[in-house]
Amino acid sequence: MYQRIQHFRKRGLTKADIVRETGLHKRTVRKYYHMSEKQYLRYIDDIRNRTKIFEPFKPHVLDVYKENGFQRLEKSSVYDYLEEKCGKVPGTERSFRNYVNYLIDTGQLKFNENTRKYYPVEELPYGQQMQIDFGEYRTRSGLKLYIFAAVLSASRYKYSAFQTEPFTTLDLINHLLDCFEYLGGMPRELVIDQDSVMVLKENNGDIIYTKDFRHFREEMGLKMYVCRKSDPESKGKIENVIKFVKRNFLRIRDFDDIEEARNRLLKWLSRRANGKISLATRRIPREMFIEERKYLTPLRNSIYRNSANIGREKRKTDSLGNISVNSCKYPVPEEYRSHEVEIYKTNETLFIYDIRTGEKIQEYDICPIPGTKVVNQSRYYHKEQNLQELKSKLKELFQMESWNIFIDNNCRAFPRYFRDQYTEAVKKFSKGINQDYLQAAIELCLENRTYSMANLWDTYQYYKQEAEFNQPECKLKNIPELRDISRKNQDFHVEKHQISVYHSLVTEVQP
Repeated sequence: MYQRIQHFRKRGLTKADIVRETGLHKRTVRKYYHMSEKQYLRYIDDIRNRTKIFEPFKPHVLDVYKENGFQRLEKSSVYDYLEEKCGKVPGTERSFRNYVNYLIDTGQLKFNENTRKYYPVEELPYGQQMQIDFGEYRTRSGLKLYIFAAVLSASRYKYSAFQTEPFTTLDLINHLLDCFEYLGGMPRELVIDQDSVMVLKENNGDIIYTKDFRHFREEMGLKMYVCRKSDPESKGKIENVIKFVKRNFLRIRDFDDIEEARNRLLKWLSRRANGKISLATRRIPREMFIEERKYLTPLRNSIYRNSANIGREKRKTDSLGNISVNSCKYPVPEEYRSHEVEIYKTNETLFIYDIRTGEKIQEYDICPIPGTKVVNQSRYYHKEQNLQELKSKLKELFQMESWNIFIDNNCRAFPRYFRDQYTEAVKKFSKGINQDYLQAAIELCLENRTYSMANLWDTYQYYKQEAEFNQPECKLKNIPELRDISRKNQDFHVEKHQISVYHSLVTEVQP
């Protein structure tokens, strides 16, 4: 600063001229304007060696940084802590900042910073990897744009797209499909971060993807490289692309609507982003992409494209609203009974689509057992009721303490299937129940720790049948006691007739 002021003074500029030329404060210019070089050196030496007003507080300042592991702290926070601990302190916050900077410059305060070491990464082969990321930008007219961007790691060939709403998983999948069509193929690996539209959570390397993104990844056969949280350096190429889109394209342009922004973006991608020399490779991405395109894998059909029907099969539902797939029955909604639908199968999942609109209407896990009739549990679930409400309704069926205990144990034993247990209990125990037999059945089930409704029902039926079989025989009234004709002590006389009597009777009957 001193040298600049002296340079302009030697050129004949006045103090006012130097203020206008450099933007420095007029007092600063006035201070150094007539100062010789020897005076300036003496002045600097005095500044370095003069007593600092915060010097008495130096031990407290260093103790604060020591307790915090010598990490960088907000200087205003340290100043406030000194005021709290020591009362009123001399000087302003600005003076205190200068004093902390003085401690840093003189080496009296050193921060414990784990600086990340960077090494040059070898260039990946063609077709190996693509990085994707998101961004946001508001134009001068107030239009909020959500940015999707992708870049091939080898050729630096770029793709980008805009939308006006926050991204969902299906939005991401559609942008990826558009990107693959734009490239004319797919890379073997995607580099992503732990965004909620793709990754639910990461458990020490065990990545749990969102449902739709997992299906998309499986059907496309894509490998994933998921960056660690708060680690943007792992995908530096795409971070630079997002900045490039914002600074080179969006910053100097304004748009009336989203369609205008999309149309001009595609032209910019061709003209600028992929048509000029990349600083990383010193080559034009479009020219390198001509070679990389040969190494991309062919684009597969996706269940997430309504217009793409390759791989889907037509099936007709029966009168009960089921379709047969691999000898298993899968139900569809009531309105599709005896109608044609489309299906798409992966190794794990069956998707059912409306044949007219192409929209997904049902989804099932593939059943591995032939002949199974898969049940759509949503038909029977009481979705508007939570488990506590269902437990309360079951307990209201019988005013028995043992019944309440059994319901609590049933809920604990079958937490995932309590709704099914509830449905079975309402179906079987709602009418015609003998509470004495039920009490005995509950006590036996509690004793043997069998808490399913099916076991309770079987036990109840057992007690009921035993009670019916063990009832005393009823005595018939007004019937004379029969004599035992088998006794040998009694004599019997049987009357005998001559044969002629029977012969006469026969002849009388004949015509």
